[in-house]
Amino acid sequence: MNKAESWLEKTLQYRFHDADLFKQALTHRSASNRNNERLEFLGDAVLDFIVSEIVFEARPDAREGDLSKLRSSLVKDETLATLAAELGLGEHLILGSGELKTGGHRRESILADALEAIFGAVFLDRGFDAAKDIIDRVYAARYRELPDGGDLRDPKTRLQEWLQGRKMALPDYELTHISGKDHEQHFIVTCTVTEKSVSTHGESTTRRKAEQEAAQKMTELLVGQE
Repeated sequence: MNKAESWLEKTLQYRFHDADLFKQALTHRSASNRNNERLEFLGDAVLDFIVSEIVFEARPDAREGDLSKLRSSLVKDETLATLAAELGLGEHLILGSGELKTGGHRRESILADALEAIFGAVFLDRGFDAAKDIIDRVYAARYRELPDGGDLRDPKTRLQEWLQGRKMALPDYELTHISGKDHEQHFIVTCTVTEKSVSTHGESTTRRKAEQEAAQKMTELLVGQE
């Protein structure tokens, strides 16, 4: 734990009064019954509140729907996992042997949950202001680059709206290939717009993400042809 405590102090300028809380925040359920699931639950709520306040103040003219999109973009697992990876959190996770063998320290859901658990642990350790300080440090760059709410529509929605605006049929998505083991699957999806006789491909670790990538490429292709 000394290495993990040094990492936390160096990266986020924080040291726990209760070191056991920090250890619990780093512990995945595969390693112990005393794990980070409850702390993750609490951290999720604290994070939602703090980020809600940030986007509310940053976008005074935004509607509720756009504020919700902005918050969602900041607190979703993908964002949390990216932040955790940038911080180097995975190196300090306490995992069971199975997760260690299968690369659990890089798994999106595990990284996201652990980061939220740290937020929850800080809240219990020193209170709301300390939790806000550490969340603000983690999210500093994201706050500076906060997009407009209208820019957060997912690629499939943007493609659908683009086609509907031109009275064209909706695209077809076909799962064309799956590879890898159950816990490390890789998906390839083809997106086709029949009226334009064009197709694009998307690849990712989930079918949904592969579809989104294919849709993004299709939108860029069609807009470029206009």
